[in-house]
Amino acid sequence: MHSAPAYPQTHRRRAADQRFGWRIFLIAMGALGGAFLLAIYSRVAAENGQVWVAAVTALSALTIIGWVAVTLVPALARRSRLAWLALQIDYRMTREGWLFIGGVMVLALAALNTGNNLLFLIVASLLAAILISGVLSHLVLNEIGLRLDLPERIFAGQSVRALAELRNRKRWLPSFSLRLCSTHPAKSKAKSKWGWTKPKSKTQAGPDSTSVSKPAEAGEILGRPVYFPYVAAGEVCRQNVEMQFPRRGVYRQEALGLRTRFPFGFVEKTRRVQSSLEAIVYPAIVPTDEVYQTLALVSGELESYMRGRGHDLYSIRAYQNSDSVRHVDWKASAKRNALQVREFAREDERRVMLVLDPFGPEQPAAPDSEEAHREAQAFEKGVSLCAALAWHFYEMDSVLGFRTVNYEVEPAPAGEVIYDVLKNLAVAAPRTAEPGHLFLSDPADSSQLFRVIFTRQPRGSIPSSLWGSSYIFFIGS
Repeated sequence: MHSAPAYPQTHRRRAADQRFGWRIFLIAMGALGGAFLLAIYSRVAAENGQVWVAAVTALSALTIIGWVAVTLVPALARRSRLAWLALQIDYRMTREGWLFIGGVMVLALAALNTGNNLLFLIVASLLAAILISGVLSHLVLNEIGLRLDLPERIFAGQSVRALAELRNRKRWLPSFSLRLCSTHPAKSKAKSKWGWTKPKSKTQAGPDSTSVSKPAEAGEILGRPVYFPYVAAGEVCRQNVEMQFPRRGVYRQEALGLRTRFPFGFVEKTRRVQSSLEAIVYPAIVPTDEVYQTLALVSGELESYMRGRGHDLYSIRAYQNSDSVRHVDWKASAKRNALQVREFAREDERRVMLVLDPFGPEQPAAPDSEEAHREAQAFEKGVSLCAALAWHFYEMDSVLGFRTVNYEVEPAPAGEVIYDVLKNLAVAAPRTAEPGHLFLSDPADSSQLFRVIFTRQPRGSIPSSLWGSSYIFFIGS
């Protein structure tokens, strides 16, 4: 949609070609006008009995017409731009248009029955208005370039501002009453008021689906039309558009439309323009009570894990319920007759690996069942919690890594990888486990990282080696 500026040399060549084309057109019209006059003179000469004069003038008229057809018409055809023939324009008769046609038919019947010349003139004028309406609306839609710029980062449920732009490439004619809107294929499904496809069932609602391995498209980008009352010739008109994407996923816009009812509102014309817009909407970062509760649990486990990751002894203190037994200093405990633990110097940076296990049971629930719907909701909740934790560690400037099926983000400062993590979470979808899959048993994770694992596996199926250095969140439980 972005158009590069034309070079001056190309512009001069195009202007010279247009002047040459107009010259050929004027010569052709003059020659045809002369042939028309010769044909009339031939008719008059024939009626006056001047047979030879009539024959010569008629032959001259035919020669001029043939010369124009052979030489000038092909030259004009080579220089004419036929892009307007490729315009995909949809037509829809409005209620006002149907009323207008009904009135024209009533007046036409009255004119035929009465033979009143005034009624015939009125009917002819009304039919001419329909023709003029079609021509003007076509001129309004022609030579209009459009563009829709989206923000770089979009979160579900948050309002964002996009920029809609119309560029009038016509040299002299302005355009009136245009709407930039979303268009749909002829065999499209039912659309909701926001513009995305309504699912057939609860389990086919885009990213919530449990019956596909790849996340479905969440919907279209432009849900509401953007109105441009006037676009001057050769100028650009821009408007800010407020958008809100209700859920995470990939939003695509296969086609945009320019719609107008100008000038009389009888017919609504929509010019369809192919589009390749795509927007990846990150999961919503919403601070709910469940998020705060999960953060508290994860923070407590992380504090307990990191307290013993250093190598320098920091202090010996009294035992607390949250302390690990392996840090008990038995000599100090014997001297003081109370349990004492060794506390090591903690490393300055927090190192966390988020793991999303999308594999569910080997025998999933039926796609249209309530159980499948509950599983889909539970998976969405797990993805939202994972995104909230990733954002929390980003705000704490931690070292963050991420791992899921067929994708891994190497541990790095969270500010460098946070949007890669959110992008993958935006398109995550539940999968059906294959027999013998070992996703959580893969030893690729570093033992120096504290892992927060989100899994759809049942309790009791997690390897025991993960419990000492991980916090496991069971999705759906």
